[in-house]
Amino acid sequence: MRLPHSQLASHLKGNLQPLYLLIGDEPLAQRECLDAIRLTARAQGFDERTSLVIERNFNWQQIQSYGQSISLFSSRRLLELNIPSGKPGLEGSKALQALASNTIPDTTVVIILPTLEREAKNSAWYSALDTHAYTINLNEVEAGQLPQWIANRLKLQGQHTSQPTLEFLAHQVEGNLLAANQEIQKLGLLYPQGEISETEVKEAVLNVSRFDAFQLGEAVLAGDAERTVRVLQGLQDEGESAVAVMNPLMWVLRPLVRIKQAEMRGENISKAMTDARIYGDRQSLVKRALGRLSLRQLEAALQKLADIDKTAKGVMQGDAWLEISRLCFGLAKVSGR
Repeated sequence: MRLPHSQLASHLKGNLQPLYLLIGDEPLAQRECLDAIRLTARAQGFDERTSLVIERNFNWQQIQSYGQSISLFSSRRLLELNIPSGKPGLEGSKALQALASNTIPDTTVVIILPTLEREAKNSAWYSALDTHAYTINLNEVEAGQLPQWIANRLKLQGQHTSQPTLEFLAHQVEGNLLAANQEIQKLGLLYPQGEISETEVKEAVLNVSRFDAFQLGEAVLAGDAERTVRVLQGLQDEGESAVAVMNPLMWVLRPLVRIKQAEMRGENISKAMTDARIYGDRQSLVKRALGRLSLRQLEAALQKLADIDKTAKGVMQGDAWLEISRLCFGLAKVSGR
């Protein structure tokens, strides 16, 4: 059953369903959907949450064992299965089909997938999930719709501004909803409810730290190793958290993977960049990066960021900042092929 993202809040006023499917690469929408489901689960007595990331060589027997086990601490459980590659493999396909047709008692399962290729959408496992699950597509906001999206977010915190100011904000965040949401929240903290002037918005948006994670992403794309090191050091000196740096890096690398895949399929690169919401001067920057970096390197970088995320959150041991520095410097110093 298809569940529009906009209707999730009203849907969650009822009881949680056994199976949800979140599909898409938009990180803010994904995070907000997961947070909403988790909050509802806690309110409805789901006192146990298990989150599994499905990577290569994942033991799918864990899912069957989970279904057969009995919780010692909670009568209702929440199970999250994140499949970053969108490719569960043969064993995973069987496990997902079984999970779709035989849901786990007293358990809500949330399966998180990226934007899928046509082959995946035609698979038996996806068909089974799409038939039995509540499917939420996490679509990116089109550039022309972004000013209205910002206006709606401002309205939720009792604020509004002029159309030119909304367009200015949309231009500043370059289609990045995480950055847009951050700026909107900042306006909510700085100014009272009511109308916000263009001057106030510009002062808030342009009054930023000397270094930010988007500058880091640009330095990496440009292959400027010296600037990459300088921005990394500046971010650390300003006390920026590793998690806050990783999200913009994800936003930089994910479109590159999609565009590189399109390039290897022989598709038009300009169209692929437009589809990935890469506009204006940023297109030349992305083209330079695509000329330097292979698909294998880009996919490996995304996987490394997923590992760093676990490190930053204490799931894995290590120094998250050190690993981010190594990754960014490594990508920046790759020379043209």
